Amino acid sequence: MLTAFLISLLTNPIGLPSANAVVDTNSANKIAQATNQRQIILDRQEMRPLMGSLDDVPMFNSNSPEIVQTEGILLSSFPSEGMAHPKAHLNFPFQGRFDLFTHHISKAPPPVDLRTLYIGAIAYNPTDKPVTIDILQGASYLSQPDAPFYDTPNYSLNNNGETYSGPGDRAMLDILRGRRQDIFPAQIVIPPKQSRMLMNVPIPVKELDPPLNGRSGLSRLRSDGKVYVATLALYARLNADGTERAPNLAEWENILKNGELSKPRDVVPTPPDLTEGAFEYSRVAGIQMGSQWFGNLTDKDSNNLAIPKRGESYSYGLSLLQYGTMGTGQVQTAPLKVRYPDTAYSAHGNYGVQYNLTMPLHNPTNETQTVVLSFQNPIKYDKPVGGLQFFEPLPDDVFFRGSVRVRFRDDKGLAQTRYVHLMMKRGERGKPLVTLTMPPSDRRVVQFDFLYPADATPPQVLTVTTTP
Repeated sequence: MLTAFLISLLTNPIGLPSANAVVDTNSANKIAQATNQRQIILDRQEMRPLMGSLDDVPMFNSNSPEIVQTEGILLSSFPSEGMAHPKAHLNFPFQGRFDLFTHHISKAPPPVDLRTLYIGAIAYNPTDKPVTIDILQGASYLSQPDAPFYDTPNYSLNNNGETYSGPGDRAMLDILRGRRQDIFPAQIVIPPKQSRMLMNVPIPVKELDPPLNGRSGLSRLRSDGKVYVATLALYARLNADGTERAPNLAEWENILKNGELSKPRDVVPTPPDLTEGAFEYSRVAGIQMGSQWFGNLTDKDSNNLAIPKRGESYSYGLSLLQYGTMGTGQVQTAPLKVRYPDTAYSAHGNYGVQYNLTMPLHNPTNETQTVVLSFQNPIKYDKPVGGLQFFEPLPDDVFFRGSVRVRFRDDKGLAQTRYVHLMMKRGERGKPLVTLTMPPSDRRVVQFDFLYPADATPPQVLTVTTTP
């Protein structure tokens, strides 16, 4: 299985072994013919920071430990009073809109234990009145059998929503399409001073070889009163006849009050003020601020976005992060209000965050221009290098798998909504999402949005090109 977000920062400025040569596009073919060594191709173009910002909707982000091998607490926003392990509880109440993101893997611990691991999300009402939680959208999928990792084309039209690879990919596609999976009720009412389960889902491994399975999910919630939330891990309980059953509410409440943090713990993160050497992002277990990024991409002091000059391009970074700002200096990572000391300092990768971008493209020239919008996966770098870097030939490792949506008016003036599934390797340019033929003074609004999926490695870019 591909585990998500395996990133390590190398010490050279482009994040790659220095033996790889950097060359301009116009000399790439000659060099590729002269040697079998993988080349880094530099496309000289403008790299822009992304306009807009994250909203202030909190997200419960449960992603550490990624691999769960013991029962216990994954993430708790409960107060610490009365708990057997106070440091496992972060005391953050939710009210109004909030999101719940989970991404965990069950791996049979030695000696081989093939019991089914359950992931539970519990909510508690500390008030004297009933609290109603509306589940606006929700999706949670297993790697096996719901969404196995398999190879897809690097570009596939996906208007029917049937193309996905991996549980993170499938769950984010459901949310993008506005769905609530049938395992989620539309509403949960929590009586005063009581708890209810928001989720109680299995990760089976018994029939798998190797005994390894994962589950990713995202729920968009709205509470009309104060609630505390926790994600927990318990192995299946046994019925009298030896068959497995899901843990019940009392058993979840017991592990919440008496359990400690689940193990094994992930790698300890590097402090964010480190300026040299290796950098470990680690995994997230905390409450982040920001569920969606809204951006209206325009030129300065204008309501329009002028297309590039003929034969030129500019790009906007997506999910830019520390040591991966693509020369912009911009970090888009959602900050964490509370976290555990041995987990990530911020929500690197922005898993589950939706990017909602509006591009009012304008052709200011007196000639008809052909404009292409593409989603690209250039090689990660931090300091400016004069453009975007790509591999030729491409390596085997996949860095992005997920669906994006584009909405626009085509050259006939007809409204189009297009879902496109992308599977992109590290250093891959990508194919056009939209091609527009724009007459002089034409203005065409393109809306682009997607949810950043688990099982992907940031950053990526959105590129606008005017063809030669």
